[in-house]
Amino acid sequence: MMENHLNGMRVAILVSTDFEQVEMVQPRQALEQAGAQTVLISTQSGKVRGMNHDQLADTFNVDMTLDDADPDDFDAVLLPGGALNSDQIRMDHKARGFVRRLDETDRPIAAICHAPWLLVSAGLVSGRDLTSYYTVQDDIRNAGGHWLDLAPVRDGNWVTARSPKDIPDFNVAMIDLFEEYLMARGEEAA
Repeated sequence: MMENHLNGMRVAILVSTDFEQVEMVQPRQALEQAGAQTVLISTQSGKVRGMNHDQLADTFNVDMTLDDADPDDFDAVLLPGGALNSDQIRMDHKARGFVRRLDETDRPIAAICHAPWLLVSAGLVSGRDLTSYYTVQDDIRNAGGHWLDLAPVRDGNWVTARSPKDIPDFNVAMIDLFEEYLMARGEEAA
């Protein structure tokens, strides 16, 4: 993977608390290694907690709350999963508005595991191809989306994956999507 080909890109990472830690940490690390600036945005200030499946994990400093985050200040968004996190954040009207704004302006959205619940609740999945953790497939289909048991799944400005086992392929597809966005925007890839 080339270093610094995402220089100048600001990526929002939206979480509540109790997100699947590996689904935030590993993609964030891949983005930062590629030169992107990541901003951890949460429904709460202070710290948020990760989970390793159903076990409590580490805490992370929140960079900004959703109350203070303007989606127009970001080039892309990463949505980590985790059932508790995703179930909570999908009901936050600011989180729904954030992803709607990025989608309507064709900025990249990367979502893994349970995170597509936010896209469902934001009313964005109708007619889209995507994947998720298998327990979310009915929600996606009922919202008019086409669920695929593949990973990653790329559909326009979205890339989705099923679970932590997909992270290596998800990271590559996410960085490719984000780089394509920068190139289409007319910025040079380093």
